[in-house]
Amino acid sequence: MNENYELYQTLMVWENHQGLKRQKTEQGFICKHCRNYVTTHTLFSGVQNRNHCPYCLWSRHMDLYEAGDRLAACKAQMQPVGLAFKQSRKKYGQMGFGELMLIHLCTECGKTSLNRIAADDDAVTVLEVYEKSLTAEWQLDGIHVLSAAECSIVRSRLFGIG
Repeated sequence: MNENYELYQTLMVWENHQGLKRQKTEQGFICKHCRNYVTTHTLFSGVQNRNHCPYCLWSRHMDLYEAGDRLAACKAQMQPVGLAFKQSRKKYGQMGFGELMLIHLCTECGKTSLNRIAADDDAVTVLEVYEKSLTAEWQLDGIHVLSAAECSIVRSRLFGIG
């Protein structure tokens, strides 16, 4: 087990002591890639549907149609292969660039997915995924993989520096 699990246990003791009701039962998991315990508690990750490890960023092919549906039959590991911007439509119809998203590629069926970077994801590991993607040669189902031209934006979003 790791320190994340110990922190989770401390949080549960505090919630029980305070008499707070839990909205959702903790359903953490052991990462299939790095074997660390991963909590799905939103207080740590800041996301509703945790599906990747905050340490190695690998995921598991769980969702079929939408985030959290857990309907995929594949269940294989998904490798973090790059970063993209979440496309968002701004007021008055302009397209803008939203938050940074992890791009995952299924090691078995080849499906790609975009996943939010969670609050507890290791920023240095996210940067390493981005840097490795700069030399990759693949095309990913119409997903714009961030290039070297976006380096200052990536660093700013991850570390608050330019």
